[in-house]
Amino acid sequence: MRNNLMSAIAIGALALPLAACYNPQDTATVAQSYGPSPNLPPPQDTWIPTVDIASVVGWPADGKPKAENGMAVNAFAKQLDHPRSLYVLPNGDVLVAETNAPPKPDDSKGVKGFIYKQAQKWAGAGVPSANRITLLRDTNGDGVADTRSVFIKGLNSPFGMVLVGDDLYVADSDAILRFPYHSGETKIDAPGVKLTDLPAGTINHHWTKDLTASPDGTKLYATVGSNSNVGENGIEAETNRASVLEVDRASGKWRVFASGLRNPNGPSWQPQSGALWVAVNERDELGNDLVPDYMTSVKDGGFYGWPYSYFGQHVDTRVQSQRPDLVAKAIVPDYALGAHTASLGLTFVTGNLFPPEMAGGAFVGQHGSWNRNPRSGYKVIFVPFKDGKPSGAPQDVLTGFINDKGEAQGRPVGVRLDKEGALLVADDVGNTVWRVAPSVRSAEK
Repeated sequence: MRNNLMSAIAIGALALPLAACYNPQDTATVAQSYGPSPNLPPPQDTWIPTVDIASVVGWPADGKPKAENGMAVNAFAKQLDHPRSLYVLPNGDVLVAETNAPPKPDDSKGVKGFIYKQAQKWAGAGVPSANRITLLRDTNGDGVADTRSVFIKGLNSPFGMVLVGDDLYVADSDAILRFPYHSGETKIDAPGVKLTDLPAGTINHHWTKDLTASPDGTKLYATVGSNSNVGENGIEAETNRASVLEVDRASGKWRVFASGLRNPNGPSWQPQSGALWVAVNERDELGNDLVPDYMTSVKDGGFYGWPYSYFGQHVDTRVQSQRPDLVAKAIVPDYALGAHTASLGLTFVTGNLFPPEMAGGAFVGQHGSWNRNPRSGYKVIFVPFKDGKPSGAPQDVLTGFINDKGEAQGRPVGVRLDKEGALLVADDVGNTVWRVAPSVRSAEK
């Protein structure tokens, strides 16, 4: 056992400098890996994955991201404990899930697993989960939270949150819980009532379970990521995973609404079309520029390729048992978001705080790559929409999460609009929620 561990350490240590100096000449430009028709170069299947992680140092005392394209940014709340996702209550209170991965004893075994887990630690993802939801309140409207309280504690790696009437639903890593909510309260002492179990177990590779509700409140939609990179734990381990689940709010019964989505997050309703959209993290270890993460509308019964293919009918030959029947019906995603950007946050622009040309467009939180050289992501972008569809190139909103030494000061995850319409960004390793608004407010409609 010790010899195997030492071998893994040696190989992992070797992989890091090799990855850091690897700089292929045919790396696609950023522009080629975004949009409805991204460049998809030939796959490069490698046994040892590229590892180029930005080690975490946090923000200096006066540090903050750089706001781009006419935006301004300030810290809404600091000194949080790994904030990952956000939810804004009708009265303007902001809920933040302070959370991290649950125990996963059977995840990421072997040499690749060892490298992956080390990369997660260097990326700041190895800290214990606080397992709580904190309430942040801005009492004077200055864009800074001046009170905070532990709203719900004792959870199990919470992530998704949604309020329907007086019922607050929280998606733990293994279940959806319902809590009674009364406007203005700063904590909930009542125990959560389980609405339904969610796919979990001792692998639970992609553990985050995000959540939204249908406009009429009768259904919940829960995202469930895959149990592997590309099915290497066996297809039986992927039952009901890599999916968006539709949950009946009255009974707790659920069905697979859309599948073949490797790691979907940020379920959001596009305001112009009314369609449900998600951001999806695609597969690794096919090269620097494969496979682009993406955002897409999800159709009832739709299949989006994973693990058998990507971006439609591009077959992944690594999958043990091929399914040409499924590949044939794989839906091409709507919009690529760059390879390995780890696009985890998605929300759409509503209200009139941002300029009219941004109406209906999407903000995307890109957590940043760990296995690409040069690195990608580590920023928040905006994608314009027209008539319910993406209509142009991405625009930077927040950058500067990586300092001039190549270290991560922060990493953006969940994104939400606050009651005034400003953008809130959860920065998990920077332990901050940032608030972004136009530097000059747009005219009222």
